[in-house]
Amino acid sequence: MIQERLSALREEMKKRKIDIYIVPTADFHESEYVGEHFKARKFITGFTGSAGTAVITLTEAGLWTDGRYFVQAEKQLAGSTVMLYRMGEEGVPTVDEFVEKELPESGCIGFDGRVVNGSWGRKLLAIAEKKKGSLYVTEDLIDLIWKDRPALSKEPLFLLEEKYSGKSTADKIADLRKVMEKEGANVHILTSLYDIAWLLNIRGGDIDYVPVILSYLVLTDKECIWFLQEEVVDEKIAAYLKENHITTRPYDAIYDYVKEIPADACVLMNGNTVNYRITSSLKKEIRIVDQPNPTEIMKAVKNPVEVENIRKAHVKDGVAFTKFMYWLKTNIGKIPMTEISASDYLEARRREQDNFIELSFDTICAYGPNAAMMHYAATPESDAELKPEGFLLVDSGGHYFEGTTDITRTMALGPITDEMRLHFTTVCRSNMNLANAKFLYGCTGLNLDILSRGPLWQMGIDYKCGTGHGVGYILNVHEGPNGFRWRVVPERHDNGTLEEGMVTTDEPGVYLEGKYGIRTENELVCHKAEKNEYGQFMNFENITYAPIDLDAIDPDEMTGREKKMLNDYHAMVYKTLSPYMTPEENEWLKKYTRAI
Repeated sequence: MIQERLSALREEMKKRKIDIYIVPTADFHESEYVGEHFKARKFITGFTGSAGTAVITLTEAGLWTDGRYFVQAEKQLAGSTVMLYRMGEEGVPTVDEFVEKELPESGCIGFDGRVVNGSWGRKLLAIAEKKKGSLYVTEDLIDLIWKDRPALSKEPLFLLEEKYSGKSTADKIADLRKVMEKEGANVHILTSLYDIAWLLNIRGGDIDYVPVILSYLVLTDKECIWFLQEEVVDEKIAAYLKENHITTRPYDAIYDYVKEIPADACVLMNGNTVNYRITSSLKKEIRIVDQPNPTEIMKAVKNPVEVENIRKAHVKDGVAFTKFMYWLKTNIGKIPMTEISASDYLEARRREQDNFIELSFDTICAYGPNAAMMHYAATPESDAELKPEGFLLVDSGGHYFEGTTDITRTMALGPITDEMRLHFTTVCRSNMNLANAKFLYGCTGLNLDILSRGPLWQMGIDYKCGTGHGVGYILNVHEGPNGFRWRVVPERHDNGTLEEGMVTTDEPGVYLEGKYGIRTENELVCHKAEKNEYGQFMNFENITYAPIDLDAIDPDEMTGREKKMLNDYHAMVYKTLSPYMTPEENEWLKKYTRAI
């Protein structure tokens, strides 16, 4: 089937004299996850992971993806004629390097100009010009061959009241206009769905697990225009928009609007998120201030109302997860369980919680060797039976009106090997090391990553992903600019200074292909500690409340300080969750949060 699709695409390429066609994993807004309508890369390659780029020439096809997906991609691409390019591995060319090498003289590079950002589009133009070639960006060729393509999503909208957002839309817009004035800009083009939802205090459901609205926004010194599928605006939202002096226009009207922006304007926008069709439609004389959206840092630094709400969300989520863990540990081997049935049980516990909205991502419930695939999702075909032995890894989370959660626990379902116990204990040490960091203001996640990765590096082990990511407030579960990683990688822009109010995950792991996977993930809120002659010190508050499985811990592998950190964490978990548990659950919880 994939080979037939590639053949059909190549026919369309030949008609237009296109030599190379690029299909990224993207919507028109550079969203991390995309709705069904936008899954063109999945359609043309068969690879279902959330990140990757397909490049199709008239004779070859390649898929570039990162270390989280190597195992999965290899399986899914088998027999498709699509070759896997492992990003970041030695000797593997980047997409741009491959395109430059394969593009013939006077050749043509094609892509849908709405799904490639302005910065990348300019690089591809430079590659084409170097070969005296051209770009073809006005058509979506996948659309021509995808006969039963899903329509654009148009889910209902809902308002986020100020008791949850902590700040009114009017105040947010006023703050944004101040930044525009400082930059000398009188027009701001905003296309990031997360930033628009945050600015307007409105949420939707146009991407699974990400409550956003397909839309663009233009803010000038005088008006605020929201381009969206206007039929989703009900009377309540319409009144709210009017009250905040926000006008609406049709979704696609943005493309004509940007062509009319006057030549003497100064436009503030992020070329890494605004698509190439928009950036290339602007008049050449316009002065561009190309930098991250000011809203990116504004939404990453949670205000005190949001931080207090997020704690409440984590208590609910901790109750749901701990009830699940109790059920799992007390029933394994007694009743039939599979990855999917366990995942469903956990979801049901979350849905019982007050103010629950939806899951924050597709639950990863992975048993045994399946957990070695970092982003494994069980299907009816792969749904493994859970047995009273080995490890089960569960990475899950929810959106509540009080905030968004993301937690991972690995649990021993029965006997485990000494190697598994050593690796589990080391991951726990890594997690606690970072959670208890104290550091001077000005550090980024790059400075602190070694605290988590260090114990594993000492053993000659690494994990092929970052140690942590920022978390949005009822938005995307992966939010920049904060994150923890040991090196700068081009596809991730999470190297921002750690500010008070930022929420970042702490999730080291061990992944042994064909054997097992281990991950322990908590969320940390950054706070100011003392200020003295050395500067402003910072630390973290651990806001994830659930036991780390003591059945898999080897206390002999831990220092006194490390045991104290785990004991203090578990004492906090018991104190926080015990009021919400049944007597039987509490008896169990006391055992699983005991001091070691």
